[in-house]
Amino acid sequence: MGQFTSLEARIDAGAHRVLQQLPRGRLADAGVEFLVFGLKQAWACLFGGLMLGMILLTTLWWPQLGIARYDAWFIAALVIQIGMLAGRLETPSEAMVILLFHMVGTGMELFKTAAGSWIYPEAAWFRIGGVPLFSGFMYACVGSYLARTQRIFDFTFVHYPPVWATLVLAGAIYLNFFSHHFIPDFRWLLFAAVAVLYGRCFIHYRVFRFEHRMPILLAFGLVALFIWIAENIGTWSRAWIYPDQLNGWSLVSLNKLGSWYLLMLISVVLVTLVHPPRPFGGKR
Repeated sequence: MGQFTSLEARIDAGAHRVLQQLPRGRLADAGVEFLVFGLKQAWACLFGGLMLGMILLTTLWWPQLGIARYDAWFIAALVIQIGMLAGRLETPSEAMVILLFHMVGTGMELFKTAAGSWIYPEAAWFRIGGVPLFSGFMYACVGSYLARTQRIFDFTFVHYPPVWATLVLAGAIYLNFFSHHFIPDFRWLLFAAVAVLYGRCFIHYRVFRFEHRMPILLAFGLVALFIWIAENIGTWSRAWIYPDQLNGWSLVSLNKLGSWYLLMLISVVLVTLVHPPRPFGGKR
């Protein structure tokens, strides 16, 4: 069973009562697993989905309320977080992951915007330098998703690398996001280190009736792909833009997939600080 909050446990119990009434068979079981997988993924994306939906809605329609969009997003993100904690849709440890990644993301934003890597084209009162404070929550969406999936899908791991080694790797990845502006980019060495460190690791996860497994490197790649898709939505909405998008929107470079792969791995490591990886076959 997944590790649910009290509200999630009631939702899960109700869903089980409904799903258990469905006919059995290979195709039926596969269909139910696929449906539940999608629903659980959507639930894990709750914070990120609300943030992205808010950005899209205010792009399509934004009344003159005397407040900048960026400030409204920042206030809304705080309200969403408080509401999720109060409604027991999120655990305190997940809120800690969000705070950690918010700080990590904001630190990188301050440097990257100063270096001209991307810009925030609209005004904001809640900002530090050229960085509106809502931006840290966009990174935190990734941390929230990863923490929630690990809990909801009851992750266990085979051959998970030593946490101290992953911390060293995450530190090197974070450093490279800054240092490549001054010295050669060593991300290819980092990709090689990721492959060596996590190459033997598999995630075991439970959807509904059955347990599944996936190479963790593949899981990282899928998450990075969906973050890249979300980033295209964000830049289309002009939440932030890259220099080549100043005169009109264009697809975010596929090179950013690699950046997101590495940045997402930092979030994975931060999650292990509050949700230590459990070995497959260990005590649940």
